[in-house]
Amino acid sequence: MTEICKRPMRLALTLAVPLMLWPALAQADGVAVRHDATASPFPSNRYTVPDFGNATLRRVNLPKPDCAARPSDCADIDVINTLDGFSTQPRITVPFTGDIDPASVDSESIYLVNLGDVLTLRGFGQKVGINQVVWDPATKTLAFESDELLQERSRYLLVVTNAVRDAKGKKLKSTDFQKGRDEHARDVRDALPMARGGGRNVVAASLFTTQSATGDLLKIQRRIKSSTPAPVDFMLGTGANGASVRSVFPVSGIAGIQFNRQTGSGPVFTPGFLPTPALQVVQNAVGQVAYGRYTAPEYQNAAKVIPATDTLTGQPRPLSSPQLVFQLFLPATPKPAGGWPVAIFGHGFTDSMYGAPWTVASVFASQGIATLSINVVGHGGGVQGFLNVLGTNGSAVQVPAGGRGIDQDGNGAIDSTEGVNAAAPYTIVGSRDGLRQTVIDLMQLVRQIEAGVDADGDGARDLDPNRIYYAGQSFGGIYGTMLLGVERNIKAGVPNVPGGSITEIARISPSFRILTGLSLATRQPVLLNLPPTPELPVPLNFNENVPLRDLPPVVNKVPGAMAIAELLDRNEWVQQPGNPVSYASLIRQNPPAGHAAKPVIVQVAKGDATVPNPTSTAIVRAGGLKDRVTYYRNDLAFAANNAIPKNPHTFLTNIGAAATAAIAVGAQSQIAAFFASNGALVIDPDGGGPLFEVPIQGELPEGLNFIP
Repeated sequence: MTEICKRPMRLALTLAVPLMLWPALAQADGVAVRHDATASPFPSNRYTVPDFGNATLRRVNLPKPDCAARPSDCADIDVINTLDGFSTQPRITVPFTGDIDPASVDSESIYLVNLGDVLTLRGFGQKVGINQVVWDPATKTLAFESDELLQERSRYLLVVTNAVRDAKGKKLKSTDFQKGRDEHARDVRDALPMARGGGRNVVAASLFTTQSATGDLLKIQRRIKSSTPAPVDFMLGTGANGASVRSVFPVSGIAGIQFNRQTGSGPVFTPGFLPTPALQVVQNAVGQVAYGRYTAPEYQNAAKVIPATDTLTGQPRPLSSPQLVFQLFLPATPKPAGGWPVAIFGHGFTDSMYGAPWTVASVFASQGIATLSINVVGHGGGVQGFLNVLGTNGSAVQVPAGGRGIDQDGNGAIDSTEGVNAAAPYTIVGSRDGLRQTVIDLMQLVRQIEAGVDADGDGARDLDPNRIYYAGQSFGGIYGTMLLGVERNIKAGVPNVPGGSITEIARISPSFRILTGLSLATRQPVLLNLPPTPELPVPLNFNENVPLRDLPPVVNKVPGAMAIAELLDRNEWVQQPGNPVSYASLIRQNPPAGHAAKPVIVQVAKGDATVPNPTSTAIVRAGGLKDRVTYYRNDLAFAANNAIPKNPHTFLTNIGAAATAAIAVGAQSQIAAFFASNGALVIDPDGGGPLFEVPIQGELPEGLNFIP
């Protein structure tokens, strides 16, 4: 070839090489979402395997780290890998190749598309935004939560668009997320037309399937309904000379009731007296106090875990049949022909049936409503605890107290909640199965009422099986929300100061945040990332740097915060079947087959420092219950009278102080009138005054609203 001919070829090559390299150079100059072997969007069905025994047709299959260096993570993953999908309130992470502008991240630039229930396609096409955004410059990772609770057992497409900008304001570069022959890549390609604009501005996408959350309790409910229980036993009392005595006591004949709570495995007992004066809030409204015993199916094993079963073809199986003690307050009014209407009342965390139920029984009885309660799993002291019912005539009858606490850690003591949480190596389960077992116990109690409860032994029903209601405070509002979602024969309910998830309550509540710190301190490796402070003098201080809802994106500069946030997300993920938020829509919006929508009131207190407002509104939003919220304005009450506690968490039961008694009785009267009308009448507890909004006015309180 002559030199003259070679010159045009050299010129062509000189021009062609930069043009050939331009896509790579442009990509290198821009920022993209990472999709490689070490980083990609999460959650993703890449981390699952097929499992046709599950309702999602999948099972989670996360890889493990070095278990010698990170044993706590490995123990958690062993539990996570029994689940059939990802969290219904996921913390989503998206890694990038460079810095982005967090201000460009919102529900228009990143969003989720519901591809429908795996088996029914229910919810297909629904768009869901994002919230609680965090940008971590150190790892070039964006983290956020779905703006609402996702539908369980459903597939979701995560969409990242070029409306997200890099730190220089440029559009993101597209990645090769559609390429590949694996199942996930094919599913993403098939789903992409569901994105806005047919996916033309999509630069990255991933697909994941959400877990089953409510199915186990619904299966157990159907099993309980198909059973015929043995009659309730009211012959629990032991009198003089060991004689068996019916454990039904007229209030007028009670001088006092001594509670010998088992607080040690010795056994060791701590004596005290039950609050019998509380029964006179409405004078002579309560006629009798009774103690009965029934058999309930126990689904928890020794570690306080309900073993996982296939969510489509499996069936949870009871492991034992313990006997549980309940407490019953009967009205003094004449018994109706079908028996008294009955309100099951759920007590709170650290409390027992010998606390809060006593404070409401009188007002309920004044409306002709009986009050029934049990101890929550892990509560009420040890099983050997007992009551001494002291008569005005000098008699004494001993009754088993029905304690359900255990010495779980082997230190010889039985703490007020010991046994409600799962034991190591299942600590990630937390109180999930203690809550679910309590719901099972209450469903069995409802079944006992349906079968007939005869307290006085005259052969007639004392409780009306067609008028069963539920109210519960705090923890009682939490498992009560779950119960209202799955138990079909409860006619109406009032969760008082409920919240979810437990993980989120413990994260933002001043009362419980130290428990989160303790869990971080006991992990291997330890995840605490802050030194002690005057407020937390013990070394349990931490900063997870996650914003509340509807706040601007956070740029994380706190070392260790992302690891803590990941752990909290995993905790919430595993515990979703014990999260009341998961069950809220079943109450009214989407009742299970064969169930009717239930009338409810959700009583919420502004500035609750124990169960903070954002955790209560999570239930309200998930259930579409804003029009059913009664909002107690503790800020106004405190401004008018500084004897009012700054923390309004116990406003329903605070009958012992002059400043709070009227507020408590008013809130109780709202519940009693609601039940007396079979869920038709909602009164204002302060008769149109400023302290209660019925229903709540304006936007839901997503801030903490604590009184300083």
